[in-house]
Amino acid sequence: MYSYVHQTPLKVRAATVQRGPIRSLVSTNGKIEPIQNFEAHAPISTTVKRLLVKEGDRVRKGQLLLQLDDADIRTQAARAQAQVKAAQADQSALTKGGTQEEVLTLNAQLVKARSARDVAQRNRDALRRLQQDGAASPGEVRQAEDVLQRAQADVTLLEQKQKDRYSKPEAARIQAQAAEAQAAYDATEDALRKSSVRAPFDGMVYSLPVKQGAFVQAGELLLQEADLSKVLVRAFVDEPDVGRLQVGQKVEITWDAILGRTWIGTVNTVPSTVKLHGSRNVGETTCVVDNKDLRLLPNVNVGVTIVVAEHSNVLTLQRDALRIDESKPYVFRIVDKHLKRQNIEFSLQNLTRVEITSGLSEGDEVALPAEDKPLFDGAAVKVVP
Repeated sequence: MYSYVHQTPLKVRAATVQRGPIRSLVSTNGKIEPIQNFEAHAPISTTVKRLLVKEGDRVRKGQLLLQLDDADIRTQAARAQAQVKAAQADQSALTKGGTQEEVLTLNAQLVKARSARDVAQRNRDALRRLQQDGAASPGEVRQAEDVLQRAQADVTLLEQKQKDRYSKPEAARIQAQAAEAQAAYDATEDALRKSSVRAPFDGMVYSLPVKQGAFVQAGELLLQEADLSKVLVRAFVDEPDVGRLQVGQKVEITWDAILGRTWIGTVNTVPSTVKLHGSRNVGETTCVVDNKDLRLLPNVNVGVTIVVAEHSNVLTLQRDALRIDESKPYVFRIVDKHLKRQNIEFSLQNLTRVEITSGLSEGDEVALPAEDKPLFDGAAVKVVP
């Protein structure tokens, strides 16, 4: 038993050890992003011919949403198609050794040249035999050989033309022109397709910055569509709390625009790095939440509470009753209207309460810090509200 010295009791407030649930939380902010998102941009500078939806409309896959004036691009497509056909003709000539007319002419010239060469060769051979009998002079033989050489040169030249009608630089130029023409045609076809904007999936048009009849520049945003039945929440967790995050932890989402509503998800990614976000060093974590009523909208700012740990039916105490001395936690129990220092052990804690794992029992009264006088072991106290 303690022996207490008579003293004026200190007035203190008290907290009671209670049994119940406790949660360790990370509270921060986040932003809503669509998971399945589609953006349409103007492929060319033109005007908006027809606008078939308005912002907030739910649309079906394949539904026509917007049409641009495509007269200019159709002209460009026809011109590009003509260039492709011309390039294909050049490629065909390259493969066959020339146009059909050039090939037929060259073949005829080659037949004629070979025939002339054969005649010249027979004539030379005959003169050589006559020379052996003394019936032909050496000069006649040399003249016949010269004729044969010229005939053979003509054949060789035509055969070379037939084999290598185009030089390597010419062939490379034709191939490059063909590739350029095909690329131009593909670009115009792509622009033509994009001039009629259709919904790629079921969703909602959540951004429509253009109006019917308005002029738009190439690359300008026309509309945004998303499937908002599920949305991604990107949360920005301050650096000291990043190490507490794990995949699968419960996440609670709130939005000031809809008071009293909470959306539930789970952490599906943890930060791999910390980066500057405004004036804060944060890690980004994400979760997916159901949004079947489409109340959460892209780009809105939300409150994010991540449940790092949660225990039920445990002993808990008001956090400000806890004291630390040389890294050892303790409290002042109220026993027989006096303070008794009690060493404790604790586990989970949050902003208001701490889980007691040893040193206290349910119903124990613990003194809270006094504002005017320090508390000490053995002090007489009077509990006030």
